[in-house]
Amino acid sequence: MFKSTNFHQVAAVLCLAFSSSAVAAQEDCDGIDVGITVVRAQEYAPLIADAAGTSPEEVEFISVLESGSWTVVYAATPVADPGYFFFEAADGKKQFEDVWGGIASTSERAEQVAYAEGLGAPSDLAACFADQTAVIDD
Repeated sequence: MFKSTNFHQVAAVLCLAFSSSAVAAQEDCDGIDVGITVVRAQEYAPLIADAAGTSPEEVEFISVLESGSWTVVYAATPVADPGYFFFEAADGKKQFEDVWGGIASTSERAEQVAYAEGLGAPSDLAACFADQTAVIDD
């Protein structure tokens, strides 16, 4: 069994190790990570299901990021690993642009930003997306 002092020391060290990257990610996502609502789930479940080849009832929402006319929904379906589904609103309709799955190393953060911006996503959304996907320390 753990001695409580040792456990607390280990917990404190782990918190410090992850706090700087977590704070940076939180800052990049301020106002972008908008959360999951019933309205958003009802709006995006059919779009994600169509893109993934499954039914809306099988879509599990993990997070939602929004900036301007762009939305990134991190969702899981039974047909694939969780993915970041990119949508752009145009002419009053949400249009599926692409899906990205996996995780990246922190050294690949710039590539993650470039990928999202290459789709047309705004830079603040691209930075938040990169901070949520580029999480493996080199």
